[in-house]
Amino acid sequence: MTIRHAITVEINGRTFQSEVEGRRLLCDYIREDVGLYGTHVGCEHGVCGACTILWDDQPVRSCLAFAIQADGAKLFTVEGLAPAANELHPLQQAFTDVHALQCGFCTPGILMTLLALLKHNKNPTSDAIRESLSGNLCRCTGYHNILTAAQLAAERMAD
Repeated sequence: MTIRHAITVEINGRTFQSEVEGRRLLCDYIREDVGLYGTHVGCEHGVCGACTILWDDQPVRSCLAFAIQADGAKLFTVEGLAPAANELHPLQQAFTDVHALQCGFCTPGILMTLLALLKHNKNPTSDAIRESLSGNLCRCTGYHNILTAAQLAAERMAD
């Protein structure tokens, strides 16, 4: 017999009530139970950063947490970024404007990491941006345009 636990989680401003097994990973809960597929699962060891979400405004690797741990938490995923269906968040727009993505697999985690940085640091240095992204792996871009996009987004968000 599998024991299930009741949880209530707020994700992108919506409340979800569910019953989950104690061993259910948060990334799997977000993707499979809630249906938000923007949180990508890469290494499943917390190394690549593809599954990064914001948990109470802090970047967290969702592959390293259990869904039951998120009971009562406020989570934010990449699906919550765009303010409207036909409008991009300044971070997303900056990525588009400077071609800061290629395959896009790492992009949701990078966007969440940068969002956390820009919430706490309105004018980050290049070194601060690099440091914040040190846990996000991108095998396609070489990071140059990602750094440019982060600086552009910071400028636009400061206005």
